[in-house]
Amino acid sequence: MERRRLGPIVGLGTYATFEGDAVLARAVVDSALEAGTTAFDSSPMYGGAEAALGQALDGRRGETTVATKIWTPNPADGRRQYEAQRRFFGRVEIEQVHNLVAWEEHLPWLEAEREAGRIDRIGVTHWSAGSFAELERALRSSRFDTVQLPLSVGEREAEQRLLPLAEELGVAVIVMRPLGGTGAPLLRPSPSGADLTPLREFGVETWAQALLKWVLSDRRVDVVIPATSRPERATENAGVSSEPWFGPDERAYVERLAGF
Repeated sequence: MERRRLGPIVGLGTYATFEGDAVLARAVVDSALEAGTTAFDSSPMYGGAEAALGQALDGRRGETTVATKIWTPNPADGRRQYEAQRRFFGRVEIEQVHNLVAWEEHLPWLEAEREAGRIDRIGVTHWSAGSFAELERALRSSRFDTVQLPLSVGEREAEQRLLPLAEELGVAVIVMRPLGGTGAPLLRPSPSGADLTPLREFGVETWAQALLKWVLSDRRVDVVIPATSRPERATENAGVSSEPWFGPDERAYVERLAGF
């Protein structure tokens, strides 16, 4: 099924980063925007991250895409979360059901908002491979436009189970945990500069960029959303949002460097 692609681009995640720190959020978002980042992901689960992100984007929404989430088993509470998000962001381009919580209960009112033009796309997320069977069931309902899933050099079950399904159904893919999850464990230890030399013609200067480009070079992936509280890291991450992409040999080389 043909789909409206979102990327391929590097976005900015906000899990365990600036939370409610509006000053830090502004610094990180400033750097991300200046580097060309256009997609920003958040959730009510992330403390005050939504409010801080909204302040940082205020007056600069332009061509940006906000992907946030509903995270509650109660549809009435979900609507209240959504109304708060509209105050933070003006509108929500991608509204996702976080971690599959009550996804069937939320869909009717989310679809009504999409039909009214107040939401562009509806998505669903989960971080755990143990919930992929339910995520597959949700996607096969054909009621979702996007899916957010974990994918990295060290976490590849979604590559086998979910990416083919998303491609079949025309669902856009947003990738979380591209650096291995909280604390970015795949960054340590980092290969030497000499090890990265074969990747420099692909715009890769750092190991983090190699890991992100590995994900984005799978043409079934639309957006990758590394989270960071460091402005310089937001700039670095955005540097791999363009061609040339890795081929099979380069992806295999990154896998070997990572020890997989």
